Amino acid sequence: MQEDIAAHVRDRVDAIYRSDSRRVLATLIRLLGDFDLAEEALHDAFATAVEQWAEKGIPENPRTWLISTGRFKAIDRLRKSARFESVGGSALERLEAAETPEIDEEGVEDDRLRLIFTCCHPALSADAQIALTLREVCGLTTEEVAHAFLTPPPTLAQRIVRAKGKIRDARIPYEIPSRSDLPSRLDSVLHVIYLVFNEGYLTSSGASLTRADLSGEAIRLGRLLVELLPEPEAMGLLALMILHEARRPSRTTPSGEMVLLEDQDRSLWNRAQIEEGVELVERALGSHRFGPYTLQAAIAAVHAEGGGSGRHRLDADSRVVRRAVEGGPIAGDRAQSRGSDRDARWTRGGARSDRCDSRAWRSDRVSPRPRGAWRSLPETRSCGRRDRCLLAGA
Repeated sequence: MQEDIAAHVRDRVDAIYRSDSRRVLATLIRLLGDFDLAEEALHDAFATAVEQWAEKGIPENPRTWLISTGRFKAIDRLRKSARFESVGGSALERLEAAETPEIDEEGVEDDRLRLIFTCCHPALSADAQIALTLREVCGLTTEEVAHAFLTPPPTLAQRIVRAKGKIRDARIPYEIPSRSDLPSRLDSVLHVIYLVFNEGYLTSSGASLTRADLSGEAIRLGRLLVELLPEPEAMGLLALMILHEARRPSRTTPSGEMVLLEDQDRSLWNRAQIEEGVELVERALGSHRFGPYTLQAAIAAVHAEGGGSGRHRLDADSRVVRRAVEGGPIAGDRAQSRGSDRDARWTRGGARSDRCDSRAWRSDRVSPRPRGAWRSLPETRSCGRRDRCLLAGA
C-alpha cells in the first residue's frame, strides 16, 4: 500500500515538474535574485516533495508549496555556506530580512514574463539569449541545447554561465519592461523565438534538413508569449510559425530531400494549424499595429489557405492581404499574388517601402549564422540548403 502511494506521488511530482517547473523557477529567481541559487532551490523543493507528500499528502496548491519550500531551502543552503565557507552572507541577510512573500497566480505569470525578457535582454549576445532561453524558459537540458546547435556541451554550458554572470554583474533588472521600452524589448524576444524556429525549419548543418524539436519549442514559446502578452506582433510571429509548421509532413521526401511548394502533397498539410494561423493573422491585422512578422504571416496564410492553387479565400484583393500591403504601418510594393506562385514579388526580404523600418529586414535577423533574407512567398527555382535562408516555399 505504501509503495503504491509513493509511486503515485512520484508520478504526480513528475507531472508537476513537466507542467510547472518553469513557473516555479521564474518566481524563485525573483525571490532569490540569483539564477543558480534558484535552480538549486527548485531541485531541492521537488526532492522534498517526493519525500514529504508521500507521508503528509499532496498540498492543495502544489506550485505555491514548491515555491515556498524552495525559498526556505535556499535560505538553509546560504546559512550553511555562511557557516562553513564564509560566503553567501549578503544574500542571506537580504533574504532573512525580507518578509515572507505572498504568492499568487497573477504574480507567478508575471514572473514568467520577467524570465523571458531577462533571458532575451539586448545586453546579451544573440547566442547567449538563445541558449539561456532554451535552458531556463523552455527547460531543455544543457546537453539538449548543445545537441540542437551542434555545440559541445562544455562550450554551451560556459556560454550560459557567462550570460548569467553578465546578468548579475551588469545588474540587469528582473522585470517586465515599461510600456515605453516594450516595443524594442519585445523585438528582442520575438527575434530569439524566430531564430530558434528558423534553425528547426531549415537546419544550418547536420544530417537532417529540419529539426521538429526546435521548431516545436519555438512554437511552444510563442504560445506562451501570446498567452502572457497578447501583442499583435507576438500573434503574427506565432501565426507565421504555425502556418509553416502546418506543411512540415510534405516538405521533405522519405530520403530527406527538400520538396518545393508546387510539388508538395497538400493532403498532408495540417488544416487545423492553418485555420489557427489564419485566425491569429486576422487578430494581429485587426490591431492596426502589426509589423513584419504579421505581414509575412498574412502572405503565408494566402498560400496555405489556397493550397498553392492560386484560389484563396485570402487573395491579393481580400481585406487581409489588402490591409497588410496597404493599410498597416508596414506597407510595401503591391504583390501580384493571384494566379501562379511564379507571379509573386514578395521575395528576398519581403515587402519594402520607404515606411518600412529597415532594421526589420536586415538579413542578420534570420539567424546568428548568415542565412540571407526571409523569403515570404514560395521559391519556384531549385535551391540549395546552403542558401542559408528560411524558405517559405519549401
